[in-house]
Amino acid sequence: MLPIAPLMHEHRLIERMLTLMQLELQRIKENVAVDPEFAFVDPVFIDIAVDFSRAYADRCHHGKEEDILFEELTKKDLSPEHRRVMVELIQEHVWAREATGRLLKAKENYLREQKGALEEILSLLEQLTEFYPRHIDKEDRRFFIPVMDYFTQEEKNAMLEQMWEFDRKMIHDKYTGIVEAIENRRACRI
Repeated sequence: MLPIAPLMHEHRLIERMLTLMQLELQRIKENVAVDPEFAFVDPVFIDIAVDFSRAYADRCHHGKEEDILFEELTKKDLSPEHRRVMVELIQEHVWAREATGRLLKAKENYLREQKGALEEILSLLEQLTEFYPRHIDKEDRRFFIPVMDYFTQEEKNAMLEQMWEFDRKMIHDKYTGIVEAIENRRACRI
């Protein structure tokens, strides 16, 4: 198995979540068209979408790309095209992180009934659901498969093992962080 197999598999789950985000975006837009005054954003769905984006798409998926695949590629004599695409992908990951953070803030503003929050949610959902398919296509078609030629079979096997280990540790890292954040919040109140 190639080390890109888990990454491409993860793309399929991200695409499924994007479909759900598109459906939610469409539902909100339809409500706005009927009665903008009473359009409803489901804050629970936004929280789920943000958590999915942060934990799965970014920490798990982009984490493996950046911390394992891209790190190993920096040791190789990449073609100018492959190096350029890798830099673009890293920049796109940064944009996705920032957009996801803005979506969470827009949801919080929406709950506080701040003017413009609904429009910001709609804009960010639209941006994210348009961005990810292009990003995934770039990785799947123009990057992952061609860059495998830079590696020996042993290097590919080692990266694959690193990716499995990354997955095994990730759930522990996530929930350790959650517990520590709650502990820190409680300590600040005491």
